[in-house]
Amino acid sequence: MTADAPVQVPPHDPAAWRHVPASSAPVDPGRVEALLSAEWDRFAATTPGSKEHNVRASESLPLGVTSSFQHWDPYPISIVKARGAWLTDVDDRKLLDLSMGFGAMLVGHLNPTVVASVTKALEETGTLFVTPSPTATTVAERFQQRFGLDRLRFTNSGTEATMYAVRTARAYTGKKAIVKIEGGYHGGYDALSVSVKPAVEDAGPEDAPIPVAPFDVEAGTVHVVPYNDLPRLQYILAEHADEIAAVVLEPVLENIGIVLPDQGYLAGVRAACDAHGVVLVFDEVKTGLTAGYAGASQRLGVKPDLVTLAKSIGGGLPLAAFGGTAEVMAAVVDNRMPHFGTYNGNPLVMAAAAAVDEVCTHEALAEAEALNVGAMADMDALITKYELPAHTVGFGVKGAVTWSATPLRNYRDYKRTDFGLAELSWLWGVNRGILTPPGLDEQWLVSLAHTKDDMDLLVGEFAELAEALRS
Repeated sequence: MTADAPVQVPPHDPAAWRHVPASSAPVDPGRVEALLSAEWDRFAATTPGSKEHNVRASESLPLGVTSSFQHWDPYPISIVKARGAWLTDVDDRKLLDLSMGFGAMLVGHLNPTVVASVTKALEETGTLFVTPSPTATTVAERFQQRFGLDRLRFTNSGTEATMYAVRTARAYTGKKAIVKIEGGYHGGYDALSVSVKPAVEDAGPEDAPIPVAPFDVEAGTVHVVPYNDLPRLQYILAEHADEIAAVVLEPVLENIGIVLPDQGYLAGVRAACDAHGVVLVFDEVKTGLTAGYAGASQRLGVKPDLVTLAKSIGGGLPLAAFGGTAEVMAAVVDNRMPHFGTYNGNPLVMAAAAAVDEVCTHEALAEAEALNVGAMADMDALITKYELPAHTVGFGVKGAVTWSATPLRNYRDYKRTDFGLAELSWLWGVNRGILTPPGLDEQWLVSLAHTKDDMDLLVGEFAELAEALRS
């Protein structure tokens, strides 16, 4: 095997994890194809119940799923119950859940503290008042302190939170256009549905991408820039500052595996927004508590004007929030941006949120992150041993094996990864009782319910894969 040294890239933010081996060697594509064929045969042989359920479900639900990302060909696995870090599917197979709802199940399935708090709300408090309530105020005060927010409002989903953050920024600035990152996902709001995962042939030059919008989207004016390219952002802001309301980005991209900010990049984004009177919005729907006790912005040391939260804050119930500085959130106070929602901050989800805040201590999150780091270190050793063209990336309790010998810094780098190896890696785990998110991004989450033994299962199946690839 001929080993290639990785290309040198700028150092990543030191608050995150990335380990790239000193050398790697290509994997035989024929070997990958043969293993994939065998693994898909194994999948079909061991999941007849999921196949049968998908046929039934497709008669009432498009694709047989409740959210399109849940579908994969030939059919997805159907789950009947969950507890802690484990799932049971319709074929009565036990699966270690390392997807965990992209962070929504950070505290684990049926976390006892969350269950007790929600049960009390169901039996004693009520589920919906549609009036002000101390239940919402108490949680708002906790989040205000935890995340360093002057004011915040609750919503029901990440899509709602990011939509209202953009609308708040527009109302505050009196401008309409936005800037987003190529490859960034922020839910279903039209303005943020541009260039989520565009075809490269449609997206223009790598250093100056053009916006790509699905046919069904009416986006308004959206400027698209590469992640980690501060000069391009500065140029766009200088040229269009009089029309741009906000720059919206995940501080760490988690729609395409895990892509880390270069050291100093986010501080540069903050300075550029300040220089041009543009609101900086951090989408922390996926990072949030998975990044650490107070979220990614505090961990990375850059404070946005607005932040959106969801998933990890709700303990498995539908809860999101947007908030930020008193100056910008004044647009909600004085009704320049009216914010409505019948279910906003209802007692049931507030009970769950209070329980999550209670159990997600510094110590608990640090223990989960230590498990994640330990697993990545073990996988690094395997990557080095077998000279795999891959590397590990982590942020907080999330981790990934990226099938590239070179670190990813933006969406175009992601498009150059080996998707055949990524598919095989994911399917290899599924067939051995380990579920990571569907798709080819290979991002896992270590919840408060996971143990060292659980993570050893992940490392063990990866070791089997590495050996099979070099057999």
